[in-house]
Order: sequence, then structure tokens, then C-alpha cells
Amino acid sequence: MYIAGIDLGGTRVRVGVIDDDATVLHWEERDSEVGHGPAHTLSIIFAMLERAMEKYPFQRIGLCAPGPLDHQQGLLLDPPNLPNWGHFHITKALQEHVNLPVFLVNDANASALSEAMNGAGKGYESVWFTTVSTGVGSGYVHQGALIQGDKGCAGEIGNMIIVPDGRIHANMNPGALEAYASGTALSRESRRQFGWENGAQEAIQRAIAGEKEAVQLVDETLTYIAIALANVAHTINPAIFVMGGGVMTEHEYLLPILVEKTNERVYDSLKHSFHFSHATHGNEAGVLGAAFYAKSEVYVG
Repeated sequence: MYIAGIDLGGTRVRVGVIDDDATVLHWEERDSEVGHGPAHTLSIIFAMLERAMEKYPFQRIGLCAPGPLDHQQGLLLDPPNLPNWGHFHITKALQEHVNLPVFLVNDANASALSEAMNGAGKGYESVWFTTVSTGVGSGYVHQGALIQGDKGCAGEIGNMIIVPDGRIHANMNPGALEAYASGTALSRESRRQFGWENGAQEAIQRAIAGEKEAVQLVDETLTYIAIALANVAHTINPAIFVMGGGVMTEHEYLLPILVEKTNERVYDSLKHSFHFSHATHGNEAGVLGAAFYAKSEVYVG
């Protein structure tokens, strides 16, 4: 059975088709142009789906998008990365056009499912995935099932309070993790403290080169992430933490530091009992995860 996956982002939209072996048979990506509104972006997606259908007649569609969203209702709520898309019934719009079942999932959850089923987390009973990029998002897969929570907010680690009454960031809690450990936060502090204008990656590259100020700044960022992951370890005790996102690109430098800092903050009995890995699927993660999700769900529409 062929299944289509769509990864709708604030900048790019990707469409792929996979088979029963999770092989990507078809791939296309375009600028999503979300600033022009849902109708415009959907016209781009429809054309991409039609081209895919000509080669591989898929039977259902998985769609991942930035949250917050209601996966049960197929509804985008108020995603910051999709301006003017609030309370848009995206699955309904897609289903009416393609006349196929469409299943909506949060983009971080899709990546978690992708890594758990056929990536760095394959073979582990429980997989926690965290992406550190513009924001911070996570997903949890247990025994092959995506755990989304009652309202679909399981894994919203970016809003976890790390510093009580701390920094204000977007529409999150004061002191939320995303205010301290996202790519946006690292870029902001790089610019504020040192005048570096080339974002999070400049700070990381300077740290790799041994510059004292950069080492300290990156170390602080990883400390905040480690605090969050230690909280997760004590809450659900996953077998593996899979780390993805643009900030974690230099994982050979960053991951050992993060591993050490996380293990410093858990029970002695938990130290070094869980694994860490860098995510393996890159830009394909959203499409693969959305397709896996569509394959596993029961259509009741």
C-alpha cells in the first residue's frame, strides 16, 4: 500500500510517498508561502499531491504541521509559524479535494514516530525525541505507539518551566525552556552579549574553536536542555533520547556534553541507563512520520 506524507512548515512544504517497507518512492518540496494564506498554500500542496498520485496511487495521507493543533478534529489552533491559519480545518480541506482519508499530527510527534519506527530509536521500547531548532519540541513513542495525550499536548517540552518567573518568550510560560535553549534563544543571547550576528551556529562554531565566551554560552544552553531531559527521565524513563533540529547539527561536539549534564541530574540508579543518539532522518523525518501515522490510524470519517 502506498501512503503519502506531507510536511507543512512555515518556510517549506514537502510531499513524499512511501511503500510498506518505508522506502521513499517519491519526493518533492516547494516554498510553502504560508503568508499568502491557507487557500494559496493548499493549491501548492494539491498540485504536488496530483503529481505524486500519477506515479504512485496512494490510499491515505498523513499531514504534519506545527502546533498547537487538534489532531482529532484535524484543526490548526494558533500555530506561531503559520500566521493567519488559526482554527483552520486543514484535514477537511484536504479530504474534500483528494477524497482520501487525511490524518493530522504535530510535526515534532511525526519526527518522533519516524525516528522510533525506522531511525535512531528503532528497536527501543520507548523513544523520546527532542528537536532543538527555532523552537523546542518533543514527541514520545512507547511500544510503537505515539503518545499524544488527551488534548494532543504530550511532549510540549518547549513550555516546560526551567527558570521560575524567568524570561518571557512568545506565548509561553515565563521561564519556559524555549526561552533559554532554542536556536532563537541562543541567537538572541549571542547578539545581546557579544554582538555576534550569524545566529546559533556561529556561537556553536566559536565554541568548537575553543572561544571561552562561546563555550560558556553553549554550555549554559545545554544545561537547560539537560534539566528538561532529566525531568523527562524521572517522569517517563524512556530507553533512548533522540536529539534533532538545526541546533544539534554539530552533534559530535554537543551530544557528549548533553549526555554528561543529563546524567548528573538523575537518580544514581538511572545514571547511564538510557541511551542518546542524534536523529538520522533529517528533512525526511516529517514526511516519514506523517506517513507512518496515517498507516497506523483508523479512519472513522
